[in-house]
Amino acid sequence: MEKVKYTSTGLVFGNLWGGGKGAYEARKLSANTKEALLKEAEKGVEDNSLDAGMGYESLIGAILNVTKITTVYRKGKEFTNKETDVELVGDLSEKDQDFLIECLFY
Repeated sequence: MEKVKYTSTGLVFGNLWGGGKGAYEARKLSANTKEALLKEAEKGVEDNSLDAGMGYESLIGAILNVTKITTVYRKGKEFTNKETDVELVGDLSEKDQDFLIECLFY
């Protein structure tokens, strides 16, 4: 038997109250497919719900570490494999993308 699920962590990027832009932790997501997870992330950018607590005037986009977790059960034992990809969601300019990549990796 094999079970697959997807999870994400990352950063949102948005317009701050009073001016300027900034990044903050994104809400953790999980879904049964990568497509469903990314759809939920896009919706979260559109309705500002992907933010994990900062409180933005509006969100522009996000950078997410999307992890595919595959669990296989063999002879009564559980084996887990994790593979992670970086995904960008929202309407991010190249400058915004570079900023988020820098924030996530440095």
